Amino acid sequence: MGSKKGIIVGVDLGGTSMKAIAVDRKNTILATAKAKTPSASKPKAVIAEIAALVKKAANGAGYKLKQVSAVSVGAPGQVDGTSGMVCEAANLGWKNVSLGTDLEACVGAPVAVENDVNAGTVGEHLLGAGESVSEMVGVFVGTGIGGGIISRGKLFPGSRGWAGEVGHTVVDPGGPVCSCGRRGHVEAFASRTAIERAVWEAIKAGKKSLIPEILKERQKDRITSSIIQTALSRNDPVMRAVMERAEFYLGVLTANLMNILDPECVVIGGGIAERLGETFVAPIRKTAYEFSPRSHAARKLRIVAGALGDNAGALGAVMLARQRLHL
Repeated sequence: MGSKKGIIVGVDLGGTSMKAIAVDRKNTILATAKAKTPSASKPKAVIAEIAALVKKAANGAGYKLKQVSAVSVGAPGQVDGTSGMVCEAANLGWKNVSLGTDLEACVGAPVAVENDVNAGTVGEHLLGAGESVSEMVGVFVGTGIGGGIISRGKLFPGSRGWAGEVGHTVVDPGGPVCSCGRRGHVEAFASRTAIERAVWEAIKAGKKSLIPEILKERQKDRITSSIIQTALSRNDPVMRAVMERAEFYLGVLTANLMNILDPECVVIGGGIAERLGETFVAPIRKTAYEFSPRSHAARKLRIVAGALGDNAGALGAVMLARQRLHL
């Protein structure tokens, strides 16, 4: 089995589920563990479940919990990476939760904490689609839309740690209401939540669609990334129209990021990108190039799908632990 030193466990903490991976010094994934995030539970109960998941991942790799060198967590919401505090995470119902300190007491190892999308961006930068660049933006399309910025090879946090909130970029001031209560943000057009809402609005308005039939076949009650993929493969007119709108506004967002940040690479991640890959990214790229005032030069900028799939957040958390804890 080799040396028992150097194992790190990275955790991707979501509002409905969480995933832990145990990796060795070469960042090889040795084991994976998943669990549902306890709903309506107090923070300490959730942290205890995270600790149990860390132990499960370590055990799956052939290690004991005491042999874990460090744990790193990508958590949703506003995170203070210096103190390990989750200042606010709406989908967990958390405010000012000392995740780093409390989890460290449970696992007996140093703990690093960062925003989950920042962690995913770091993962794609160091181990995935943006591995060879110094300037990169990550855009992750899921229940909402989040982002992260890599500048001069390092995560750029901004003055308060809020840099990269690309989902709240205004792309149409008269557009639909975003989850934050403001109008016209790209999240209100192109997140999976927005896509689902637009699909049902179209069906309610009398548009013919195969989606109710597909949901019944799959015994699902939500429009997941796999449902989107199936509907598109069957050329469903409602899903195709909704996705074309989402891809257009993501292209507008990407053009804005190109013009403001001048990155070498924009990585599109999240569940939809993982499912659809180039089919999803190609229209985004096309619109982004069209909206750039320097379209010829812009075409040298790579706009690509993420390479790490749903491991991006956990692997990014591991890499942040290496950087911050000098491992």
